[in-house]
Amino acid sequence: MKFQSNRIITSDIRRSVAFYEKALAVDAHWFTADFAELSINAFTLAIGSTQTLQLFGDDLPIHSDKSAIIMEFRVSDVDEEYLRIKDITEKIIQKPTTMPWGNRSLLFCDPDGNLLNFFTPVSPAAIQKFS
Repeated sequence: MKFQSNRIITSDIRRSVAFYEKALAVDAHWFTADFAELSINAFTLAIGSTQTLQLFGDDLPIHSDKSAIIMEFRVSDVDEEYLRIKDITEKIIQKPTTMPWGNRSLLFCDPDGNLLNFFTPVSPAAIQKFS
């Protein structure tokens, strides 16, 4: 089994794709007006409009406000990324902070409220884990 991608479902696909193109510094590949993908190394972020949900039938679970998923991206310099990101999002949850497990993390939201974590390993143990 190979993990292929994460998909975000949004009611404003153009806004979301434009946000992720800026946040991830990569151009999207549009397959239809309701579906695009952004590929980074071995990871693909798929974005579909709410119209694409009709393709999966009527028994989809409803998102609960008591659960959350964080998409995490390892970056070379999280402080540098913060300077770039702070102008494209209205919601920074946590400015770059060194976490107890050795990563320096920036937590922010996309336009739909999905959480993203850009992080850089900084402790010797964290650097070793990701090398």
